[in-house]
Amino acid sequence: MIFEETKLKGSFIVDMKRIEDDRGFFARGWCPQEFKEHGLNPRVAQFNVAFNPRQGTLRGMHFQREPHAEAKFVRCTRGALFDVMIDLRPDSPTHGQWVGVELTEDNHRGLYIPEGFAHGYQTLTPDCEMYYFTTHTYSKESAGGVRFDDPAFGVEWPEPVTLISEVDRNWPGCEPVN
Repeated sequence: MIFEETKLKGSFIVDMKRIEDDRGFFARGWCPQEFKEHGLNPRVAQFNVAFNPRQGTLRGMHFQREPHAEAKFVRCTRGALFDVMIDLRPDSPTHGQWVGVELTEDNHRGLYIPEGFAHGYQTLTPDCEMYYFTTHTYSKESAGGVRFDDPAFGVEWPEPVTLISEVDRNWPGCEPVN
């Protein structure tokens, strides 16, 4: 696996190290030992799958507060999406900054999103599917979010939003995660 740290400390783009031959390729999609060697939380408490039939669908920006704060490892398995993370850690030098990465079924990229970050994505194709591991199980009481279009963050979504839930549309503005 190939780990490339983003400008947001502790977050990584993870590319597969392919072994290719006439049949195609083989690669590790998940290896707790390699994540641990990079100082990342390798625990998998939950595996989630999301399917979105409409291009332009936006989900996010979500996070879990303590004591259920979670890291995520995200990969697109069908179609393409623009995956965004925002650093909400109050003491971080990159607090309030964001990174967006295109994840597709063809590039096989993954994104490691640490605890204390908000996460969301927009589908770039119809019939888009993604999966993600979390280091903690979901807790409704700890769930939070920030607005996808909060000017304090200035996230530049690649397409107009065609579908978003009322909950995601109405998250509050900028807030640190504790």
